[in-house]
Amino acid sequence: MVEVDTEVCVGAGQCVLAAPGVFDQREEDGIVKLLAAEPSQEVRDAVREAVHLCPAGAITFR
Repeated sequence: MVEVDTEVCVGAGQCVLAAPGVFDQREEDGIVKLLAAEPSQEVRDAVREAVHLCPAGAITFR
């Protein structure tokens, strides 16, 4: 399960670049939007990369 903390997100967008089918950014402020809390097996490595790349530590994946 993927969770995002929009309170700590800084809008860097690294998650969107790593896993665009799982993450997006809000138009108004660039804060992360979660598109898929239960990503498919095919994109789980990309989600792990997004967690690693997030400069604010706003993403968790279990």
